[in-house]
Formats: sequence, C-alpha cells, structure tokens
Amino acid sequence: MKEARSEPRRKRTPAEKTALVTAVDYLARQAHSERKLREKLERKGFPQEEIDAAIARLIERRYLDDADLCAQQFMYLYNESRNSVRQIFVKLMQRGFDKELIRSVVPDDTAERETAAAERVLAMKFKPTDVRQKMMANLYQKGFSIDAAHAAVRNFTEGAEE
Repeated sequence: MKEARSEPRRKRTPAEKTALVTAVDYLARQAHSERKLREKLERKGFPQEEIDAAIARLIERRYLDDADLCAQQFMYLYNESRNSVRQIFVKLMQRGFDKELIRSVVPDDTAERETAAAERVLAMKFKPTDVRQKMMANLYQKGFSIDAAHAAVRNFTEGAEE
C-alpha cells in the first residue's frame, strides 16, 4: 500500500527563458536554418528585438551558419538518398534556406548521379519488363530531368527486351 503524502506536490515554475537560451536549446537538439529558428522563437512569443539579438549573437558565436548547414544537408541528401536534385532543392527550401544559397552548393555536373538515383527509384518500384512510359512518368513526378529519366529507363530496361 502506498502512503499518502502529507504535503501536496509543488508544481515547478520554470524560470523565464530568454530567446537566446531557448534558441540554444533548439540548436542543441537539431541544427536549424536562421529562418526556421526565427519562426520557432516567434511562435514562442518572444519580442522581435530579443529574437534579432539572439540570432545575431548565435551567428557571431558561429552556432548558426546557414551556408555551412545548407552545404552539409545538401551533400548528405545528395549522397545518401534516391531524391533528385530538384527534390533536394525543394526540401532545403522548406527547411528555410535561401534559393541562391542552395544553388551555390549544387555541384556543376549532376547528370551521372541523377541517372544513378533514377535507376535506384526504378529498381524499387518496377521490373525491367514494365511499361517504359509508366517508368518515365514516375521519374518526371519525382523531379528528375528528361535526360536523366531517359538514360535511367534505357539502362534499367537494357537486356530485358529480347
């Protein structure tokens, strides 16, 4: 049997966190772009001046670096996923990165990688004997270029036509 406590449980009243402390807490859990961090702090109800000061301090201390984070996230998605460069671009824009910043981290020659990623997409969904038009449509919907889609379908179906 449990004994009842004679004293009622005290509720903790958390000390008011500043925008800077809250931002550091967010960044400790996950890296964020400046825009996403601003949005989170605004939703918490911090005044704009306090948010601006916190962001400036984080940039000064190099806790917040959009260029570096964008490059890291792009290269991770580029090397580890089946996504087209266009899909990666959109995903990074949703994470709060600027279009020009994303464009600056995209490698000049992505054709070979795009074709390989498109082939991986095809291998997961289709058989080499399936209708080529359906394969092409699927790749277009996933953001692959016409050239990458044609090359991937050609490579994927090679040897299946007898």
